[in-house]
Parts: sequence; structure tokens; C-alpha cells
Amino acid sequence: MRLRSAIYAGHVVHTRLRPRRHSLHYRVFSLLLDLDELPALGRLSRLFGVNRHGIFSFWETDHGDGRAGGLRAWVEAQLAAAGIAMGRPGISMLCYPRMFGYVFNPLTVYFCSDAEGRLRAILYEVCNTFGERHTYVIRAGQDGGAVEHSCAKAMYVSPFVPMDCDYHFHIEPPGERVLVRIDETDGEGLLLRAAFAGERQPLSGAALGRALLAYPLMTLKIMGAIHWEALKLWRKGVPLFRHKAAATRFASSVVREKPDS
Repeated sequence: MRLRSAIYAGHVVHTRLRPRRHSLHYRVFSLLLDLDELPALGRLSRLFGVNRHGIFSFWETDHGDGRAGGLRAWVEAQLAAAGIAMGRPGISMLCYPRMFGYVFNPLTVYFCSDAEGRLRAILYEVCNTFGERHTYVIRAGQDGGAVEHSCAKAMYVSPFVPMDCDYHFHIEPPGERVLVRIDETDGEGLLLRAAFAGERQPLSGAALGRALLAYPLMTLKIMGAIHWEALKLWRKGVPLFRHKAAATRFASSVVREKPDS
């Protein structure tokens, strides 16, 4: 059986423009997981567990509203709240897996397609290091190609970025490659740009073994890199903004299309 799920190996790049220029570049990989394939993925390899422990694992409780076994229902509820009717949508999510029991996903992207395979909506699930999650639910056009979305920032993420900002997403949906780019702007214009670009590899036990060798302890390194880069920003004198707790730990908002879009 040819899986729709896959590995995307590539690079994460961040560039900050103000008030001090700062850049980072890390090799990473993400998994594209088709929710309908989760039972099969759980039997794919001893290296990979679905809702169970493994060297690599995926737990539905790490996403959505944190309920065990309820991720598809949660995504469908977000689509319904946005007035996006598709019957039973195809749902694939781009995320980091747990490695040796640990993961932190700054951004998980859900691609929601209709029965004809047309991309109809994208959910952007943003997490911060305070255990809070906010998901932006946005309708996608049906013409194919790259997707452009914008929305106001609704949750505190970084101590070096103010709340009064907007996100501008540029998405090249998963195919032979994938690109997720986020431009964050404030009242003065572009503040920072973050992007992940990856090349598709079939998801298999052998591929997971190669990923283990190529990216050992990747998820721990992601959290370590977040704090290391924060230290460098602090030493550069970038102003700090105190954490403002979210009203609820898990929240979502429907982003309506502008009339002229």
C-alpha cells in the first residue's frame, strides 16, 4: 500500500530584522501524517508508535484539545465552526514526532481536503513554551498552487516579539516538496521571517532508521536551540515582553476571508 503519509527532510530558517538582526539555520525533518492512516502507521515499524511509546511516536493528545483519540473529531469541529462543509474531509498534518518521548511543535499545519482531493482549509496550530496552544482556522481556495493567509496574532509566543503583530502565511502544500513560511509584521512592517522547506521521502521503517541516525535527539535539540537563540537575542539587547497568559490553555479562532480576497 502506498502511504500518503511521508517524511519531509529539510531546513528551518529564521531571520529577524529589528531592532537587531539575527538569523538561525537548522537541519530538521517533519512527518506528514494522514489521520486515516494512523492505525496502519502504528503497525509500520517497531521504531514508530501511534498513541504508544516508541523511539519515534505520535500522540493525539499532543495536539488539538488534548483529548485521547479525538483528533479527527476536533479538526472536524473546527471546520464546522468555520462553516466549511466537506462531509468526511481528508486530513493530513505536518508536525514533528516525539523522539525518545519528547517533542515540542512550535507550529503544526493541518491540510484539509474534500473528496476530490482539493485543499479546502488549513489549520495553523501554534504552541508556546508555556503549554498553551492556539489554532487559526482559515478557508483555502480551490485553485491549487501556493496558499496565502493572514491573521492577527492571538497568543503570546516569544518574549522577544510583542503581541500587536500579524502573521502572513505562505504555504506550498505537500507534494514532492513542502514549504511553510511565516512573515510576522508589526506597525513598522516586517519584523521576522520563519520558514521550513523539505523534500519528500516515503515513510517506512528504513526511512525512520535513517532519520534516527541523521537527526539524533532532534526534538530535544529544538527546545535547546530555542533557549540558546533566546540567550543570544538577550545578549544583543533585544527588548523583552512579559508573558501574558492565554484565557484558556487550548483555543482556536476562525479567520474570515476579507470581502475583496
